[in-house]
Amino acid sequence: MVQMDFKSNHNSPVLTDQVPVHKSRLRMSSIMPPAATFSSSLFLNIPRRKNLSGKLDDVRASSWLDAMKASSPPSKKLNKEINLDTVPDETDSEYFSWLMKYPSALSSFEQIMNFAKGKKIALFLDYDGTLSPIVDNPEHAFMPSAIRFAVKNAAKYFPTAIISGRSRDKVHGFVGLKELYYAGSHGMDIVGPVRDSESVASHPNCIRSTDEQGKEVNLFQPASEFLPMIEEIFRSLIENTKDIIGSKVENNKFCVSVHYRLVDEKNWDVIAQRVLEILKNYPRLRLTYGRKVLEIRPIIDWNKGKAVEFLLESLGLSNSDDVLPIYVGDDRTDEDAFKVLGEGNKGFGILVSSVPKESHACYSLTDPSEVMEFLRSLVRWKKCELGAAHLLT
Repeated sequence: MVQMDFKSNHNSPVLTDQVPVHKSRLRMSSIMPPAATFSSSLFLNIPRRKNLSGKLDDVRASSWLDAMKASSPPSKKLNKEINLDTVPDETDSEYFSWLMKYPSALSSFEQIMNFAKGKKIALFLDYDGTLSPIVDNPEHAFMPSAIRFAVKNAAKYFPTAIISGRSRDKVHGFVGLKELYYAGSHGMDIVGPVRDSESVASHPNCIRSTDEQGKEVNLFQPASEFLPMIEEIFRSLIENTKDIIGSKVENNKFCVSVHYRLVDEKNWDVIAQRVLEILKNYPRLRLTYGRKVLEIRPIIDWNKGKAVEFLLESLGLSNSDDVLPIYVGDDRTDEDAFKVLGEGNKGFGILVSSVPKESHACYSLTDPSEVMEFLRSLVRWKKCELGAAHLLT
């Protein structure tokens, strides 16, 4: 049963996103067990101070600039050359220690599939940084064709959903696959299958609709009342940041993203001050941050974790011992989904990261190319399983 209690939640852990430094992990041992618990200690600590009039979530009044810098390390790290054919040396001891807690999902694939035997796998995937590389211009975050093909193949064998911070229409345009289910705006805009589920169909924010192919679907938008407010603050942010070179304001329907990836670092305080000043007039909105982006969202008790629960319910796969949900994501907002699946060992979270950071996930992958290989491995495994079942009949 999906519980939908729309209250504000300001207790999310502070997690930082660093610029990836690629390391090959295909030779890592698969004997490392997944993490059993979540540690409150982080590899990079951000000062925690009093909230600004209750307006801020993870960006604190006196530490927001530190938070922005911590989640956006110097770009020179991007130029560090790593020999992918060489096992990391002693300088990577922190990375190896981290891998003991979050082993590679590729090296541990057999272990994961042993747990999956006799179960229905459901796939949930983030988009930016998971299926597409992080790029300077968010409008150019295109998914490589090889990854799109891997996702398309996986969807033939497993129910698959994309859960993104982008607007649903925008991420659907990037992915371009009709076989999937889509949840945009961090799960505040969901299209799911129509089923005779009372907890889903009876909710006031869930309506019957039709998709682009004319198929009947459930459209769930728990923050629909915020649409006029989001549009208003979007226009205000456009007007108040237009003089900041490199800034970009993106309307993701139920949230607004202010990108500062192309903004000179000396102006980061300016862009943050502009955002905070506008936000003072909107007590029902909150400010969070990600990788070189500030995001304004409604204060409701809804996140990617609850979106996973809703989709499982819509698919008829909730509260069942023979279902294994797997969520793959790279950002702070994906932690809510990792946490939901980790509670009661419902499923597995896989963090996409090439640098150590604390997570609710069980396993890790370094980048979208490894996500692609993991999806390919899932398809091969399923084909073998179906072939073996056919021989027994």
